[in-house]
Amino acid sequence: MALEEGARSCLLRFRHNLEQDIQPSHLMDHMIADGVMTVDEEDRITAQRTRKDRAVTLLELLLRKDNYAYTSFYNALVKEGYDDLANLLHDNLPDVHKNPSDGSTSYVQTVLSEGGVPQRPVVFVSRPELVNRVREKLYRLQKEAGWVTVFGMAGSGKSVLAAEAVRHHELIEECFPGGVHWLSIGQLDKPDLLVKIQLLCFRLEQSLDSQSLHRTPSSLDEAKERLRFLMLRRYPRSLLILDDIWDSTVLKAFDIHCRILLTTRNRSLTDSVSGAKYEVEVESGLDENKALEILALYTKTKPKALPEEARSIVRECKGSPLVVSLIGALLKEKPNRWHYYLGQLQQKQFKRIRKSSSYDYDALDQAMAASIEVLPDEHQELYKDLTVIEKDIKVPAKVLSVLWDLEPEEVEDILEEFANKSLLFVDSHNKPYLYYLHDLQLDFLVEQNRTELESLHTKVVRQYQQHYRDGPPTSGDEECLYWIRFLPYHMAKANLSQELYSLMFSLDWVNIKAQIMGPAHLINDYVEYGPILDKENSEVRSQFQEFLSLNGHQLEQRPFPDVVQLALSQPCTSEVYRQALQQAQDRASTGKLYFDWLNKSSVESLSRLVIHPQQGSIYSACFSHDGAKIASCGASKTLKVFKSTSGEKLMEIPAHDDEVLCCAFSPDDHLLATCSSDRKVKVWNVERAMLLRVFEEEHEEQVNHCQFTNTTRRLLLVTCSNDKYLNVKVWNLNKPSSQNTLFGHFEPVNHCCFSPDDSYVSTSSNDGTVKLFQVSSANMWKTINVRNMFAESDEEVLVKCSTWTADSKRIICAARNAVLVFDVDTSDMLLEIRTSRLSMVQYCHACPTSNLLAIAFSNYAVELWDLEANKKMADCSGHLSWVQRVQFSPDGSQLLSCSDDQTVRLWETKRVHTSKAIHLKRDSDVLFNDEDIIVSAADNCNRLQVRNGRTGSVLFQSEEKSSRIRCTCMCRQPSVVALGQEDGTVQVLEVPSGKLLATLLGHTKTVLHCQFSHNGQILITSSEDTTIRLWRWQSGVCKVLQGHKEQVRCFCLLSNSPANTRLLSWSFDGTVKVWDIESGEKLQDIEAHRGAVLSCHVSPDGCFLATTSADKTAKLWQCESWQCVHTLSGHQGCVRSCRFSWDSLRLATGDDNGEIRLWSVKDGSLLKICSREGKDGMDSLHGGWVTDLHFSPDNSLLVSTGGYIKWWDVEKGEALQTFYPKGSTLKRIHVSSSFSTFVTIDSIGILYVLQRVV
Repeated sequence: MALEEGARSCLLRFRHNLEQDIQPSHLMDHMIADGVMTVDEEDRITAQRTRKDRAVTLLELLLRKDNYAYTSFYNALVKEGYDDLANLLHDNLPDVHKNPSDGSTSYVQTVLSEGGVPQRPVVFVSRPELVNRVREKLYRLQKEAGWVTVFGMAGSGKSVLAAEAVRHHELIEECFPGGVHWLSIGQLDKPDLLVKIQLLCFRLEQSLDSQSLHRTPSSLDEAKERLRFLMLRRYPRSLLILDDIWDSTVLKAFDIHCRILLTTRNRSLTDSVSGAKYEVEVESGLDENKALEILALYTKTKPKALPEEARSIVRECKGSPLVVSLIGALLKEKPNRWHYYLGQLQQKQFKRIRKSSSYDYDALDQAMAASIEVLPDEHQELYKDLTVIEKDIKVPAKVLSVLWDLEPEEVEDILEEFANKSLLFVDSHNKPYLYYLHDLQLDFLVEQNRTELESLHTKVVRQYQQHYRDGPPTSGDEECLYWIRFLPYHMAKANLSQELYSLMFSLDWVNIKAQIMGPAHLINDYVEYGPILDKENSEVRSQFQEFLSLNGHQLEQRPFPDVVQLALSQPCTSEVYRQALQQAQDRASTGKLYFDWLNKSSVESLSRLVIHPQQGSIYSACFSHDGAKIASCGASKTLKVFKSTSGEKLMEIPAHDDEVLCCAFSPDDHLLATCSSDRKVKVWNVERAMLLRVFEEEHEEQVNHCQFTNTTRRLLLVTCSNDKYLNVKVWNLNKPSSQNTLFGHFEPVNHCCFSPDDSYVSTSSNDGTVKLFQVSSANMWKTINVRNMFAESDEEVLVKCSTWTADSKRIICAARNAVLVFDVDTSDMLLEIRTSRLSMVQYCHACPTSNLLAIAFSNYAVELWDLEANKKMADCSGHLSWVQRVQFSPDGSQLLSCSDDQTVRLWETKRVHTSKAIHLKRDSDVLFNDEDIIVSAADNCNRLQVRNGRTGSVLFQSEEKSSRIRCTCMCRQPSVVALGQEDGTVQVLEVPSGKLLATLLGHTKTVLHCQFSHNGQILITSSEDTTIRLWRWQSGVCKVLQGHKEQVRCFCLLSNSPANTRLLSWSFDGTVKVWDIESGEKLQDIEAHRGAVLSCHVSPDGCFLATTSADKTAKLWQCESWQCVHTLSGHQGCVRSCRFSWDSLRLATGDDNGEIRLWSVKDGSLLKICSREGKDGMDSLHGGWVTDLHFSPDNSLLVSTGGYIKWWDVEKGEALQTFYPKGSTLKRIHVSSSFSTFVTIDSIGILYVLQRVV
């Protein structure tokens, strides 16, 4: 049927308007659903390069199609919001009912009505894809007899589909010219079946001449023969449709070698009959748009005008055609009962959703029950057990094998029977197969067995306990995953509180579940079953939950960390620590290594949850408006959504072709917008993880930020970019191009956001200004010149972001190292918060419910300020790299921060506070005195502290120094401590009195290292000024060792013997020098490496010297001849550290990729590379550079520092244990002579005194 001339000329007349505006991809979805366009045609259009080319190709195709395509195109324009364009086409809409495209001519209507085929229901929505699949199977019956089975669960629309499939002129003419005969069967006994066939025979004979009328057949066999005769001789090319067949014995009565289409819930029925067989499975649910269309037709409303309850009804019944039609018919009579019927569905009141159509059952529950009643009694009991399965969960047969105590093969046979009867669905993409119930089936079971739910769940738990007496499954297969995930659920539902306590308060269970499923599921369990667990012990529940919340990012590491070692860092009062210590002591007796953090009580953690959502920097994270979800995006090019309570991942999408710079929820949380360096803006459906819109042609540079309006009153999206002029755009999602461009900035715009009432958009730019635009007119309202607030500096002022206070009266901007608060009406600056010049403000966000402001810094810190009091309220420390974004939850109770350290942290705003904790600098010295551990280090206030490492008590604290302290060292006898400063000053102080004994002036630049001689009389210092100085510090006499051309970062005494007076120094100039400290004479000058020398070590036997360098090599030197005996090549990064074993037979070297190599000193051969396969999230084997190495006295163990501390088996090169500090980048580790105590300081200033558990 060609396109009517009026419609054709209308398309040609308005072709230009259509090509300019339409977005073909959105329209084609509807046209394919209507069956007027093929997927191949869509591919041909999509292959065009630009949007306009795609629009041109679509219209060319449309001109070659029929009236139906025109109507479908018109409807698509309406659905997609192109009302103005649809109006242009409206007057020329063809009357498609004159000659329906499905071939339903008067001839077809006559044939179908004579054959008793039901008419279309009053409310009908086409399912073209399924109809075409059935027709394609029916065409196969053209040349031979056979069976086409249309099967699916109750209420899936099988009968309507069968009737619709034969409503087709060509199909009847070519395949079934003898007619189509419909027979409704249902659940019948033999006498009823006989009556049905008698009536069919009578109907067929009546259509012939009167001589053909015979006596009514009196038995089934006679009836079968009469029907065979009629179908083969009198109606040789006709189709018999058997609707709603239940029993194979019934089907055998129709095994007469004719053409049959049957509808059933049991796909295996045709196994009992002969002939060619074809089948079509009917999905249990319509897609959302089709289901909404049915509701709209019943209620005589447009789909877009339906209330929100309509979507909820469709979601609740998973689009079941039966349920949607039943409820639609009820709403037709009572259109104000949307909320009521949704409630009935949610409360599983199926009896209330009663007959309102020609359906065979009075209510939904009867339709469900009918399917189950045909099962044998023992199978009905087994089916009842499925009541305990959670919605949308697929279960392997092995789980039911445990539950039913049957062999897996027997279980599979039973499940196949259930599936054949459409009582169960099979996911055959998985091996082994997985089985699941439709939500309606599950709801029906729960309603039927409401009084037995507790005992059914108890049965699950008891069967599990009997089968897994020796401990939980750990195989990681589907069965194991089911038990590990749902065992707590079944215990809670069974009200087995004691079993739930024992399980959830066990570190063993935490270990197994975290390893198999990750920490988020575990945290979820503690949140979900918290009320039950709290009845036993709320403190223990919170201890386990806190342990997982703060260590979750570690538990996502691969290789999986040792949970017992992680738990040893918990407070000593915690049940988690108590269990960990017990297990550590038990395992230590078998040689396993564990380390207890002795001084952990001095550290307080303020985060509520730490999440590691993706690899690479996280540039943006945001709360949903209901506070339940968090979205994050960043360098990994993906968008992730997870629960804000536990970090459980809900969605992950490869979102863009380049880094994703921002993500934002719509005010109803249904949509997420993302923008990227790939210059595209995308909008996603959150629930379906589906792309809805791409805006790719207007921004020509990276898009930095995106944000939706704060209310749904008029949904808009604002974006900003690095474009020179057209850098801020406002989008209406129903339009393919931007609604407005906001002109005013001529430099990149970093941030944009709506005011709380959506009246204004504020934009922050590299031009040093914040501009406010009126949303309604897109006109610029005012400019706030932030650049003028930094008049004292010539540097450019880049405004990073702006945020509005909840009352819209103040706007707050972040620029350089300051946060500035302005009055919106007057543009006057009201308040300024400045930080040190060393850290820049990255972002700020005003709390929507209070006067709090959150500020993110480049120095890894997050601070909370009270804007009214102009006072810092809290330090949120814990991030290990630049903090890129902060955001309050909508109710202001929580704050999230995301960072380049790959984590998102959540903070409770009421719990965080300003910290009084003192942070130490990493340059430290340690003395091990029997049981005492004495630590000296500078603190964050630039005071020198000497502490008892075990107790944390401060033995001595200097006053604050004017120049930064860069190094420190201690002497046992006399009891003194020395410090070197950035201005070159060296001081010696008495311990513990703090009395200043000497101030040594001479170095002209930073003092990098200091050390006392064996007798404590000489203090040796090295500096950036290239010299080493030997101070007789009590008298102030000084020798200067000159010769190095670049800074001398380190040196060491050549031997521990007081008699040996030689000193070894190394420098960035690539040389190593040997000096006599008595005379100050240079004894040896070695051109060691082409790059900077980074470390040196002398073998304990004094025979060899090892050097390592930025040139990626290490070298072994003979100490007598100072000749290089071996060059050790193979490291791929700078070789940062080295250490000889105590027997001088091995050398360990560590590089900047985190790799450690063990070498033979004798011949320079490579013995081992330590655990090469264990790369972590930082793409390093050690979380960073390997900065220090130490062997145990028996040479069997090696300890190394980098991003964390590792202990290794020297023979095997395998990691034995890892300790994860709170911070990162450890500089060095101090080890006791017994190799039992280890002391280090991390990047955020936390001191660790670790003792081996015995």
